[in-house]
Amino acid sequence: MKLYDVRAVARFLDVSERRVRQLRDEKVIAEVRPGLYDLIDTNHRYINYLRKRNPEGDETIDYNTERAKLVRAKRKNEEYELQLKENQLHAAEDIEAVMTDMLVNFKSRLMAIPSKLAPVLCKKTDKAEIFALLKDHIDEALMELSDFKTTFGERVKEDEKSDG
Repeated sequence: MKLYDVRAVARFLDVSERRVRQLRDEKVIAEVRPGLYDLIDTNHRYINYLRKRNPEGDETIDYNTERAKLVRAKRKNEEYELQLKENQLHAAEDIEAVMTDMLVNFKSRLMAIPSKLAPVLCKKTDKAEIFALLKDHIDEALMELSDFKTTFGERVKEDEKSDG
């Protein structure tokens, strides 16, 4: 049996001499005599060490398991596409755009109340009447904000027209 030194083993395994000594210290490879290694045994031990470190290697992949995962992923994707088409599921971008539009409109409505009611309210002296006018305008703005389905439906129709 021919024995090789650290330098030859390092060249054969394509690692540094220091790494060979580390592998020896980690008991991955073994010296036959101090500083000398059996190249075939060292190679086999190193390959087994690499296999254990990488359990997802080609040899351990089960084709049927991987195929099942792929089919499951495709099925889920098709289910999502169907839900999108049936308006049971909506894309995050669509929801974000609708919510932004709704909140901007709501803010505009609220910001317009003082300028809209100031001329009318300055002539009123009855607190109940002032309260009723303010409440009506605020309730109207809140009703618009609460009508999510209508606003979302209008947004979706506009998007469909611009895509078509």
